[in-house]
Amino acid sequence: QVQLLESGGGLVQVGGSLRLSCAASGRTFSSHTMGWFRQAPGKERELVAAISGSGGSVNYADSVKGRFTISRDNAKNTVYLQMNSLKPEDTAVYYCARRSPVITTRYDYWGQGTQVTVSS
Repeated sequence: QVQLLESGGGLVQVGGSLRLSCAASGRTFSSHTMGWFRQAPGKERELVAAISGSGGSVNYADSVKGRFTISRDNAKNTVYLQMNSLKPEDTAVYYCARRSPVITTRYDYWGQGTQVTVSS
């Protein structure tokens, strides 16, 4: 069983920065693509960023390109999301998730989420 635990959310002003962390249990962390998702009230959950197991491949939603950076430290079983130049529309609950190695369009393990609120 894989457990994911996010931290680092909070309240920040427009233009500020936050760094989210997601600590994972398990011995195969480096084998899996990890993603950060977010869900705002009344909106569908969206994939914000994803990173391959080695960290060599990353991709971002257009809405966060140039402002957010996803990274990982496989020695620490941790994935990060550095968020800069935050906007009110970034307000959401942010989740990290592990992509299934079998059904690669599906994320099979999820954290509990961490709230990010950007005030104007």
